[in-house]
Amino acid sequence: MSVRPTAGDPSGTLAQRLSGEVISPADPGYDAARLVWNRMIDRRPAAIARCADTDDVAAAVRFAVEHDLPLAVRGGGHNVAGTAVCDDGIVVDLSAMRGVRLGESGETVHVEGGATWADVDDVTAPLGLATPGGVVSETGVAGLALSGGVSHQRRRDGMTIDNLVSAEVVLADGRRVRASADEHPDLHWALRGGGGNFGVVTSFELRLHPLGPEVATLNVAYPLEEARQVLAGWRDLVADAPDELTTEGLVWSLPDVEELPPELRGAPHVGVAGMWAGDPAEGERVMRPLRELATPLIDMSMPMTYLELQRSLDPFFQAGARRYWKALYLDDFSDEVIDTMASWAERRPSPETLVIVRHCGGAIARVGAEDTAFGDRSAEWMLSIDSSWHDPGADAENVEYTRAFFDVALPFSTGQTYFNFPGLLEDGDAAVRSSYGANLARLAQVKATYDPENRFRLNQNIAPSSAA
Repeated sequence: MSVRPTAGDPSGTLAQRLSGEVISPADPGYDAARLVWNRMIDRRPAAIARCADTDDVAAAVRFAVEHDLPLAVRGGGHNVAGTAVCDDGIVVDLSAMRGVRLGESGETVHVEGGATWADVDDVTAPLGLATPGGVVSETGVAGLALSGGVSHQRRRDGMTIDNLVSAEVVLADGRRVRASADEHPDLHWALRGGGGNFGVVTSFELRLHPLGPEVATLNVAYPLEEARQVLAGWRDLVADAPDELTTEGLVWSLPDVEELPPELRGAPHVGVAGMWAGDPAEGERVMRPLRELATPLIDMSMPMTYLELQRSLDPFFQAGARRYWKALYLDDFSDEVIDTMASWAERRPSPETLVIVRHCGGAIARVGAEDTAFGDRSAEWMLSIDSSWHDPGADAENVEYTRAFFDVALPFSTGQTYFNFPGLLEDGDAAVRSSYGANLARLAQVKATYDPENRFRLNQNIAPSSAA
């Protein structure tokens, strides 16, 4: 049901074009509708177009262009930088478009642009199938899938973008096109890492892989004072790991829950976590040395269904927190880097902050730098500083900590950032240039073809070549 607009409010005209709902600042549900996952973001759009279908998406995009209004696109609303909402513009909200269906061959899954990974897993996991997706099930498919996508199976099956078979895209002029290896291949290439720069993806076709239903998982917490020993031991043990093994080393705090002994609730720790994408018995055997790097505080490693694993982190990443996350790829995970990581992680201003290094390589590294927009795949390690807190008065302290940590880590990096964790995109063109490297010129040409006026610019923006 569309709302009645106030004077000067564009929502009334827009509502006449849509079958879905248009929410204006006069609507009682407006404040709830404009919220996104990161509570640092507080923006007030002129109207929110909650689209019912692709026709609605096309109409909302055309409306924004006709009225020269800022244009934001909301899938799952989980993007940490808050790009799903804008001030004084139109939000194209796909949250009502969450359909998921198997492809006719059973080898792919078709996912609408507002779906979450929980929506996908509910369809595929019971069949023993998965596509590389978010490790928090409430994450939206679209944002993660367009900028990379690191999953529990990333070393065996690559990133999410490596499994994008085709996409249905609404362009800035309202046209709808299909991008695949055979249709608009330049756009298909650009979507695989280029973010939301080229249009609104209303449907993804993603390749499926056998996985589960049961998998072996790794989840061990060691004393924080053992951080350097544990992280170095983990690094050495996974250096030649088979592709089936995907792991990460981290510093975090144990949850404050009744299931843990009182002395461990909320305790800071260094941990190793991961999953074996193969036979669970073999995975338990291969991962056992990672459970013996020191004397554990607690070892929660166990076989579980892939569906259970995908939802196991959800309680720790709920809406309501304030977040500032930055990530970059490391040249190496040397003893010096470990010492830097441990010393900074030990003084996190918020116990909710997660400092994590993901092991990449494997199938990720076998994709050529020019094969997708994502670019260079040679870095084997990705450092992510996921600062989270609740008190608005602590914003400055946590942001300053994250940026200072990031700056200290930068000399150890390739300069390439991970655009699903981009801070608040304040690094702008510098981050775009360092991350896309030699692919940037080609991306700018694709941008000029599909969005020459740069209507889709609330992102890690790639300027069209004519304006570059």
